[in-house]
Amino acid sequence: MDWQGQKLAEQIMQIMLLVFAVTAFVAGYVLGSFQMMVLVYACGVTLTGLITIPNWPFFNRHPLNWLDPSEAEKHPKPQVTVISKKKGSKK
Repeated sequence: MDWQGQKLAEQIMQIMLLVFAVTAFVAGYVLGSFQMMVLVYACGVTLTGLITIPNWPFFNRHPLNWLDPSEAEKHPKPQVTVISKKKGSKK
């Protein structure tokens, strides 16, 4: 999944969970059933998971371009510098 696909999946997830939460609350209120509210919301969470968790093709519309191994060898790796701070002892 590419970066834009991850953003899209998160937006879809948030919208769907909000819609199902409101729908579940209204259904539970109208029917006077807490069990129905939980059931509607659980179905919504399951459906949201089935849509947003798998790596569907519409989440891969902007693939990342990686360097070829031969091209990567031409560029040196960045050096990591570690700065150590020593505290002086107080007497």
